[in-house]
Amino acid sequence: MNHKQDLRQLIGKHLIYTYANGWQYELYVKNANTFCYRIHSGMVGGRWVTDQEAHIVDVGDDVYKISWDEPTGTTVSIVVNLARRKTYGTAFFPRWIADDPTKTICYQNQHLDRMREYRDKGPTYPKLVVDESGTITFIEDCGPDRADIIDRPPSELPAGYASRTS
Repeated sequence: MNHKQDLRQLIGKHLIYTYANGWQYELYVKNANTFCYRIHSGMVGGRWVTDQEAHIVDVGDDVYKISWDEPTGTTVSIVVNLARRKTYGTAFFPRWIADDPTKTICYQNQHLDRMREYRDKGPTYPKLVVDESGTITFIEDCGPDRADIIDRPPSELPAGYASRTS
């Protein structure tokens, strides 16, 4: 990279966004290497993950890219444009998830061995590629390294939680 990596405007951000296909997600950038997410709707709605390791980079003014590889075999890359309140994401789901996404609807951190077993059993190919843009409807700055931002499944959140706007 030719420019200085400055993640100060992204670290600590908590976002709720909805893709054009209607899938709603939430993420919290915990620090320069990890983030947490919760999926409110879509083919794996109900899934949530904390302390997901990621490659997080500054790609321009108020624009960041978060990329990661999950124990499920899913690979994801999301561009977050804070200024335009937009996301641009691509997920590469292995075939086993495309065939039965309900297997991943859980708190992944408590089921890592099971996710790896499913991944290793497969099938992994052909992958389901989901490439979508989304609109950020909620942004707040919560500060870094908090464990209480995404700490429960979507089903345990108060009514209206995901429909908040800012």
